[in-house]
Amino acid sequence: MQYDCRKCPGYCCSYPLIALDKRDVERLARYHKLSFEAARRAFTREAHGRKYAMKRKRDRYYGAICRFFDTTKRCCTIYEARPSVCRSFPGKGRCGYYDFLSFERRAQEDPEFVALTDNR
Repeated sequence: MQYDCRKCPGYCCSYPLIALDKRDVERLARYHKLSFEAARRAFTREAHGRKYAMKRKRDRYYGAICRFFDTTKRCCTIYEARPSVCRSFPGKGRCGYYDFLSFERRAQEDPEFVALTDNR
């Protein structure tokens, strides 16, 4: 295995843009038993030139993170209904953050260490 998302604190979930398409919003609406419009208002915002972008919330490590990310357990709360971009991440390649995280955890001798990519 090239990476294990269950051992990551959710770096990809902290991206400034988690782009959604109409099908993603429809999937979220079904999952939450809401109308499309109710789901759109509750879960999305217009951002970065996109009609649908996932709303975010505060996060102690990354500043902001996907509104559906459990910041205590560090996992997705809508995994079955997650957006297409999340389903395809990171594609066929390696997850660069996971490589960085694994290296830093070994260097710090701390399996729970959260490696940040900026100087907060």
